[in-house]
Amino acid sequence: MLSLSDFWRRHRRKIFITTGVLGGGYLLYKLYDSQRRIADLDRQQCEHDELLKAQMQAHYEEVQRIADATTLPHAMHYLSIRIAEELDLSPLTDKLLRGKEQPYTLSSSEKLELWDRLKILSFTKLVVALWAVTMVSLYIRVQVNILGRHLYIDTARGLGSSDLPEDADLIDRDDQQKFLASVDYLANYGMQAMISNVQAAADEALKGKQLRDIFNTAVLHETFMQILEVFMSMGSPHQWVDFLMPQDIRFYKLVTASGHDETTLSGATKFDELMVETRAVLSSAEYTSVVDMSFKAAVDALIDEMRVQSGGSLISGMPLAKLVPRVVQMSPSLLAEPSNNRIIQVIRTIPEVELFFTLLYANMSDS
Repeated sequence: MLSLSDFWRRHRRKIFITTGVLGGGYLLYKLYDSQRRIADLDRQQCEHDELLKAQMQAHYEEVQRIADATTLPHAMHYLSIRIAEELDLSPLTDKLLRGKEQPYTLSSSEKLELWDRLKILSFTKLVVALWAVTMVSLYIRVQVNILGRHLYIDTARGLGSSDLPEDADLIDRDDQQKFLASVDYLANYGMQAMISNVQAAADEALKGKQLRDIFNTAVLHETFMQILEVFMSMGSPHQWVDFLMPQDIRFYKLVTASGHDETTLSGATKFDELMVETRAVLSSAEYTSVVDMSFKAAVDALIDEMRVQSGGSLISGMPLAKLVPRVVQMSPSLLAEPSNNRIIQVIRTIPEVELFFTLLYANMSDS
């Protein structure tokens, strides 16, 4: 019988080759198996990413529907009421009408003074309505996108489960409602100061404009844009944000505390965080660009509507005295229901505006 050493000496080459082949085959199998597992993981990750994208898109669309169906109609209706209250031009128009029917009841200087006031206030009211519908519609979309993103992140993290710790940072229903209700700040608190500034801007833009001066679409467009530019540049940078929301987030706590005779204020809440984030967005350069584009589109739509209603006579021009009544009549239509509101529809179709809000919602930096 051959000894083990003889067997090894005779067959060691074959053993090395066989072992090498078997070892290589095993390594190849392990490599293939690991690659297959990686491919499976990549496929699962892609499927998860696609599902997440689909969920985000569906949630984003639902957020927009909520704004369009509930928050925005309420805000537009309330704004319409408040602007009509604060800028009621009927006393002026009634006096001028009586002066026309009874020529001797008003002197020439009184008529001129009334017309001058009506000129300023009619442009003031129209620009206030234009500014309000543009800014509030944008503001609401900022709100619902910020809130929607936070709620989506909470859901994605599973923060709605029953085993949450008591100190979990949730957005409760009260904070949500209070945050969305803050859109009425302009109508409740910022309206008078905003109107005062717009009136000052209108007075500057119309200075030296006589009732006999001819206004065509180009002049009217320039006048509206000038009033908006003067108004937006008043005071400190982004001072206009203070008309839409309080500078100090403690404002709402102070209002609540005074209503309940409370003297102590609680610490920072999720509502505070939402308001701080909203002000940061409104004060950003990107949002300022969105506002500028929205105003230009809104004024273009307004001029086009006034041109149509004038039967084309505004293209060649008409005296300012004949234009003022048309300006007065246009204000209420700017605050129409969102579904029938041309200004809102035009702003909504601006690609850069849509991109801004898509990116705002998709900003997952807090996750």
